Amino acid sequence: MTDAVIVDAVRTAGGKRNGKFRNWHSADLASEPLKALIERNQLDAGLVEDVIMGCVMQVGEQALNVGRNAALAAGFPDSVPATTIDRQCGSSQQALHFGAQGVMAGAYDIVIAAGVEVMTRTPMGASVVRDLGFPFGPRVMQRYAERGGLVGQGESAELIAEQWDISRQDLDEFSVRSHQNAARATAEGRFEREIIPVAVKDDDGADTDEMVAADEGIRPDSSVEVLANLKPAYRPEIGRVTAGNSSQITDGASAVLIMSEAKANELGLTPRARFHSFAVVGSDPIKMLTGPIAATQMALDRAKLTIEDMDAIEINEAFACVVLAWEKEHHPDMSKVNVNGGAIALGHPLGASGAKLAATLLNELERTNGRYGMVTMCEGGGMANATIIERLG
Repeated sequence: MTDAVIVDAVRTAGGKRNGKFRNWHSADLASEPLKALIERNQLDAGLVEDVIMGCVMQVGEQALNVGRNAALAAGFPDSVPATTIDRQCGSSQQALHFGAQGVMAGAYDIVIAAGVEVMTRTPMGASVVRDLGFPFGPRVMQRYAERGGLVGQGESAELIAEQWDISRQDLDEFSVRSHQNAARATAEGRFEREIIPVAVKDDDGADTDEMVAADEGIRPDSSVEVLANLKPAYRPEIGRVTAGNSSQITDGASAVLIMSEAKANELGLTPRARFHSFAVVGSDPIKMLTGPIAATQMALDRAKLTIEDMDAIEINEAFACVVLAWEKEHHPDMSKVNVNGGAIALGHPLGASGAKLAATLLNELERTNGRYGMVTMCEGGGMANATIIERLG
């Protein structure tokens, strides 16, 4: 079988809600990582056989196949096709899977997996237009009625914290760790190879001289004492989940250049990693954030590896309880997990997060000379992806 390799992986910084990316159209912001991959690798864009883009809120500025619109905005030839997919928070991670699996099957030689979400301009939930119908039909609602019905992700997070006996202090301590790790990684320049500088646009949409090259959401002075003052977000008074121990609403885009190893060698490009195994699972839609537990084991089993073989792991910090419940089930060496912070500090631009985490994982493996790394994340509706890559060179 053909090996699928990663030649390069880039992302924008994470922009805070109403922050420095607030005047960027989603298709244009998504075009920035696409252009960067072409320019950094001196690649003829016409050789790209497909762009597969993850995006969750496919409405408004993110409607009508934002992947295709991003490719055109990036100046790719008209002949380069693109598609947009939605596996909720794992959308661009699924784009990685589809792209790599296409290469392995011989359907592609060169493909870009990417993602975008400008949550300032297309807010979470914007794609649910009640006047046009409710997404969950009567059969789905009836299926879960005896258990109290489907709930939002915040309540799912509370249910997970209860089931795994994760305290408010546990959640807040983990959140402080995320900010501290992200601040250290930024100060040490660990993100410099993956973050592409992007101009700030003024209110008229014109580029300014200011460039964004660092994640906006990091709070180096975060503390358990400060977080303890935040009110519960979903269960008044008695809840454990707060804005401080949840992922941040973020604007951002990301992209990964995937090729067959033979094509990379033919073009004189150096593969940085190869895809080793993939997993995608369904999980309980009520406790919809538990999927990474099963997805991790499936990916490890398929790779014939163990959690101890992983030199770096990126698990999306949708909520602190997601990571801590996963930790209780898999017992990883936490000194190898989210060592550069996670979505609590760096932000979670939904459809862009999977490829974003892949870029961070790749650079961390290279920084530490690690061999194997994993990305996994929970997804709305009760699903999860897991990907294991192997560093080359």
